[in-house]
Amino acid sequence: MFRSLSATLVGCRRLFKPRVRRLIPPLAMLLLATIITQCIPTQAAGAESGKRPNILFILTDDQAQETLSAYGNTVCQTPNLDRLAAEGMILHDAHHMGAWTGAVCTASRTMIMTGRTVWRIPGARGPGIKQAKSFRREAAQQSMPAVFNRAGYDTFRTCKKGNSFKEANNLFAVSKVATKRDGTAAGGSQWHGDQVVEYLKQRQAAHDQDPFLIYFGFSHPHDPRNATPELAAKYGAHNEGPSEKPDPKAPALQVNYLPKHPFHHGHPNLRDEVAVQGVLTKRDEATVRNELGREYACIENVDRQIGRVLKQLESMGELENTYIFFTADHGIAVGRHGLMGKQNLYEHTWRVPLIVRGPGIKAGSEASGYTYLLDVLPTLCDLAGIEIPDVVEGRSFRAVLEGKASRIRDVLYGVYSGGTKPGMRSIKTNGWKLIKYDVLDGQVRETQLFNLHENPNEFLVEHHAEGLKKLLGIRPTKSQIDLAETATYAGKRRELEALLRKEMARLGDPYQLAD
Repeated sequence: MFRSLSATLVGCRRLFKPRVRRLIPPLAMLLLATIITQCIPTQAAGAESGKRPNILFILTDDQAQETLSAYGNTVCQTPNLDRLAAEGMILHDAHHMGAWTGAVCTASRTMIMTGRTVWRIPGARGPGIKQAKSFRREAAQQSMPAVFNRAGYDTFRTCKKGNSFKEANNLFAVSKVATKRDGTAAGGSQWHGDQVVEYLKQRQAAHDQDPFLIYFGFSHPHDPRNATPELAAKYGAHNEGPSEKPDPKAPALQVNYLPKHPFHHGHPNLRDEVAVQGVLTKRDEATVRNELGREYACIENVDRQIGRVLKQLESMGELENTYIFFTADHGIAVGRHGLMGKQNLYEHTWRVPLIVRGPGIKAGSEASGYTYLLDVLPTLCDLAGIEIPDVVEGRSFRAVLEGKASRIRDVLYGVYSGGTKPGMRSIKTNGWKLIKYDVLDGQVRETQLFNLHENPNEFLVEHHAEGLKKLLGIRPTKSQIDLAETATYAGKRRELEALLRKEMARLGDPYQLAD
């Protein structure tokens, strides 16, 4: 009771500016805190009686599910993330909703912070979308740090600079922000790890008993993927760029690799497709394998920093009372389907890894989820016993984490509208997925239909070429193709097209597709 009252008192004080706080008598502040405490649930989900859970939210930059052994990767070594998966839950159908900008992370991270959908977040742009000047400030007051500050949590954030929701980021009580993508301790992922470890040690030294929310963001594995010399050598990678032939130690090409995408993606001169250091426009085997090696090296380094933080939490006796969420702002292609960036709606890029460990979550469990990243905020609130703001559109997936449901929705919508308009749209339900392309002023209008149960890698007819099958060591079946033009599935295509139009209208998508 007293610990809860103390935390609430801290939260009350944070509601007022310092000049105003000095005018409020201590007794009045204590009375206000007491009243609020009586209105707050006394026990959060799965937490020890009388002790609210901590939150450690880990976010990487540009990382596909396929890079982790928890999702089937057998090369990239991530023992600490493996531990989180073994002691918690893996969600297979976690997605970001998309973006109206080439900087997909801007939209994605804003959705994480606010729990709002892609066309209704601060900064959204498109025909007919108008936002008042005060909207960004008002939205920030209902964002992740603001909500947890008011609930008496100590809030901390380390992350890269930029491409996010600045007004919300500024509300974290402690912020250590810098973009770190060098292959050194001071200039790479270790810097982010250092900030979190030092913050936890300071709390320990001060005997701080308030619950905490730590936003543990990394700058990698976003390019430039400058790996440490040790890890670069391990994965046969060269930061300066590939040699003419692949390094024998470099990771093998992905099963859905293509040397070229079958049609234009609709965003001319897109940075991620023409200007990635060490890659540029090349998609040959040596280049892609070298970039994969650099990516894996960066990911293993990220994993090491996560391990340091887990060790510190254990030493403080806080690990078992901490919910740990690991995810990424979006996936990434890195050679899959002939693409390099994050501006597409294939599964490797639309999906994100999502691993959750914490009180009440069964070890080694898995679920579909059908979640968006915008569902994270309401879920954190639900687990911490905090009221979810009315403006939040996302849904709590606590029931999934507790094994009471397999998913929280039946339909998922995706958008990329950062290039030529209207762009790309996707819809996914019950193992079926449709992607529509309407780009380059109508020069490219394509539809793709995938049965993900039979074709989880979204193989195209190009993957059936004999030379490519031999290179990749794959043998796709006849049905493992894009089915959009197959007469047998014309009804399924029409069904998903109608469902896509419905979701576009429901979510306020300001564009219409040509067909």
